[in-house]
Amino acid sequence: MKISNLSSPSRRSIPGLVALTLALASCTNDGTGASTGDASGSSGSSGSSGTTGTPGTTGTPGSATDVEPTGGATEPGTSATGSTGTPDSTSTAGESSTAGAEASSGTTEDPGSTGDPGSTTDPGTTASTGDTDDTGVLPEEFIKVQIVALNDFHGNLEPPAGSNGQVAVGPNMKVDAGGAAFLADHVAKLRADNPNTVVVSAGDVIGASPLVSALFHDEPTIEVMNQIGLDYNAVGNHEFDHGVAELLRMQEGGCHPKDGCLDGTPFPGASFQFLAANVLVTLDPPETLFPAFAVHEVAGVKIGFIGMTLEGTPGIVTPVGNEGLSFLDEIDRANAQVPVLVGMGVEAIVLLVHEGGFQGGFYDECAGISGPIVDIVEGLDDEIDVVVTGHTHQAYNCVIADKIVTSAASHGRVLTDIDIEISTWTGDVTAASASNVVVTRDMADPDVAAFVAGYKQLAAPLANKQLGTITGTLNRFPPMMKPGLSTMGAVLADAHLAATAPALLGGAQMAFMNPGGVRADLLFPASNGEPKDGIVSYGEAFSVQPFGNSLVVMTLTGAQIKTMLEQQFSPGYDNVLQVSKGFTYTYSQSAPIGMKVDAASIKLNGVLIAPALKYRVTVISYLAAGGDSFSVLINGTERLGGVTDMEALEAYLAKNSPVSPPPLDRITVVP
Repeated sequence: MKISNLSSPSRRSIPGLVALTLALASCTNDGTGASTGDASGSSGSSGSSGTTGTPGTTGTPGSATDVEPTGGATEPGTSATGSTGTPDSTSTAGESSTAGAEASSGTTEDPGSTGDPGSTTDPGTTASTGDTDDTGVLPEEFIKVQIVALNDFHGNLEPPAGSNGQVAVGPNMKVDAGGAAFLADHVAKLRADNPNTVVVSAGDVIGASPLVSALFHDEPTIEVMNQIGLDYNAVGNHEFDHGVAELLRMQEGGCHPKDGCLDGTPFPGASFQFLAANVLVTLDPPETLFPAFAVHEVAGVKIGFIGMTLEGTPGIVTPVGNEGLSFLDEIDRANAQVPVLVGMGVEAIVLLVHEGGFQGGFYDECAGISGPIVDIVEGLDDEIDVVVTGHTHQAYNCVIADKIVTSAASHGRVLTDIDIEISTWTGDVTAASASNVVVTRDMADPDVAAFVAGYKQLAAPLANKQLGTITGTLNRFPPMMKPGLSTMGAVLADAHLAATAPALLGGAQMAFMNPGGVRADLLFPASNGEPKDGIVSYGEAFSVQPFGNSLVVMTLTGAQIKTMLEQQFSPGYDNVLQVSKGFTYTYSQSAPIGMKVDAASIKLNGVLIAPALKYRVTVISYLAAGGDSFSVLINGTERLGGVTDMEALEAYLAKNSPVSPPPLDRITVVP
């Protein structure tokens, strides 16, 4: 439905209890599970009866009803229930899923809802005595619910450095932000304002993470989110970085199949639920990788959370480990869940989607919103009330097509506080407001801080290893934020070329690096513990390119190189590759797509690239497989695998230190 009252951000302090029921399966409604009508699928790991507590959440354990494991496909007319391990009981159900849990449902009585004369007001509602009118009907109440949202955390357990750790709050005004312990403190304070709180993420909780998380396969980040009290995460593209089997392990727990439990303790998996309405393992019948949606009951009212990633995920993740998955249209799959939810009596619906937009204002504004999310929201069913987004690392707070649409930047620097009111009579959202909150570094949660410090200590011997020095900061973004070359990107391309130029290592003549793979700056000022400016540690270098891609040398013709350069540009999006020294070209911003690059300007060491000649080109393995829609690279021949990107950078710093920021004259941009 369309929200009747969209208001400016406001804060409310409401005491209350959260009563929830969890069922992770696809089934018809027989009184114990969540109804999905025609769904069928397989169930996953088993749990225990009842619910268990997760630090940072509130709730009252309820009675438990044991349910026998279904063991395989869930037939129509049967049900299965499960628990994520939080003390609040929730009810989740997808169209179908391969990742579920077999456990028990738990419920708590709704305080103040008995209707006896003189009973206390139901916590978390507007004024009500619990008295019935002459017809015996309870008066209408408006349950106040708070949704705390984040996105694109990317395993940033420590406070991120450089531009990744700041938020612009005004003209020429930036504040330091982020860090898991500070994030946990902010979530706890928001929850204290209204215990009727649900914490959600729009994807990329893990993946492209700094060393403290990545060294341990992102297990520490999952455990921190358990402590913070995250309830639901819509899968993002980076959740698929290491394949679907590893992603299922993140949900279900267990030690890494190759490295074991590196920290010496068992990995419990996520106590929050991954959601994936548009990621299917089979199309007929439709079977989702994770549940398509969750139904969350708060003080007697229901909220549906649909979760999904961007349809274009296959073009930006490695195919290895993700074979057989289908990523479907976001609008179609979101709208398909609406009648199922409405049929379950859910009128308040929130979409968590790992796709986003761009705006020109500050973190809590919506100045000229553009990008894929606009078309997505405009195509959504009117029954969807709120859309929490991600992927673009932007912060915005918008109203599009009568829906609140938000994004909370990245790396835990911002939280979105969404406040809604739900009628106990209709289940509709009757009022909603949202505000983005900067995660300032004022107070740190001591338990989370200690947890992160423990992993930092375990990683320290590798993280603190000195690789080399620089004479100035290497920035990941081009000057003025325009598509082009950055100093950090140029150094990475140079390092990749140096590692593959020897004849026995590939005989590379040029190297190209995707800008999305450049994840951080290398800062010149000394970080904590470094004796002087300019030192580059292994941990700092790893943060720049944390994916562990190998280098691939291939043969391309000059014509294919021209095609590759044209594939940098698509409607509404420029993805300008970082290029190694000696390679130069010019492109026009105003020229039509497919004709932006001046063929007469493409040169190697000043010599024109000839369309028919063959050249040896180095890219990372992600690009070599066609990542970022560079499909021409799939056709490269005479391939030779090389060292990892991190090994190449380590060797480059060792040989060339001190490294200075290179001039940005390799790519010329004209109007």
